[in-house]
Amino acid sequence: MFDTIKKNKRESFLIVSIFIVVITLIIYYICMALDMGAISIAIALGFSIITAWSSYYYSDQIVLKLNNARPATREENLQLVNILDSLVVASGLNVTPKLYVVDDPQPNAFATGRNPEHSAICVTTGLLEKLDYYELEGVVGHELGHIKNYDIRLSAVVTVMVGFVVMLSDMFSRYMFYGGSRRRNNDESKGNAIFMLIGLIFLILSPIFGKLMQLAISRKREYMADATSVQFTRNPDGLISALQKISSDPNELKTANNSTAHMYISNPFRKKKSSSLWSTHPSTEDRISALKNLK
Repeated sequence: MFDTIKKNKRESFLIVSIFIVVITLIIYYICMALDMGAISIAIALGFSIITAWSSYYYSDQIVLKLNNARPATREENLQLVNILDSLVVASGLNVTPKLYVVDDPQPNAFATGRNPEHSAICVTTGLLEKLDYYELEGVVGHELGHIKNYDIRLSAVVTVMVGFVVMLSDMFSRYMFYGGSRRRNNDESKGNAIFMLIGLIFLILSPIFGKLMQLAISRKREYMADATSVQFTRNPDGLISALQKISSDPNELKTANNSTAHMYISNPFRKKKSSSLWSTHPSTEDRISALKNLK
C-alpha cells in the first residue's frame, strides 16, 4: 500500500507537469492564431500554471459542484455517518472525510479531494435506499480506500484538467470553423511555426489524450480500493453484494458526464455500453472474482 501511495503522488506530479505543457502549447497556438505576437508564450505559460494550480487546490469543490452534491447531515444520514466514523478508526487515518449526498435513484458513490485532510466521500440517495448496512459499509470502505491510497488526488486533478483541455479544444474548434484562421506573415519564424504545429496537434488530440489519461488512472485502482475496503471491514461479502446491486440497477445517473464517470465505484452510464478496452472500470464479474480470492 505504501508503494501505491508513493506511486500515486509521483504520477500526480507527472500529470500536472504534462498538463502545464499541453495547456501552454494549446494557448500559445490560440494566441498566435489571433495575431497576439511574441507575448503569446508568456500568456500561455502563465495561463497554464494558474489553471494547474486552481485544478489542484479546488478540484474537489469543482467535482462536487459538477455532481450537484449537498452536504450530508447526522440528522438525516446517521447510519452513513456512523459507518464512516468506524471505518476511519479501522483505516488508521487521523482525519474524517466530509460526506456529501447526490439526489439520484441510481446507487453509486465516489471520493474526491487532493489528500486525506481535504477529502470528501459522496453517495447517491439511491445507494442509501437500496443497500443494507454491510453493503453500504463495503462501498464507503472502497471510497475511503481511494482516499488513503491517494487515488483521489490523481483522479480529481485529471477530471478537472481533462475537462478543461476538452473545453478548450471545443471552443477553438468552433472558432476555427466559424471564424477561420488568419494567414500567417511570411516572416514568421520557423520556431513559432513548429510550436504552433505542436499546439494544433495537441488541440486535435486532446479528447483522445484525456480519455487515455482517465483509463490509465482508473481500472487497477478499483481493484486496490476493493481490497482496501475488505482490509477495513473484514467482510468481502458486503462489497460483493453491493457491487452486484449497483451494476444491475437500471437507472441512469443524471449528473454523470464523461469527465467524472471514472470516479464512481461503478460506471454510471447504463445505456452506453463500451467495450472492455475503452471502459474506465473493470467488469463487475472480474472485481467479484478478485474479492472472492481474498477470502
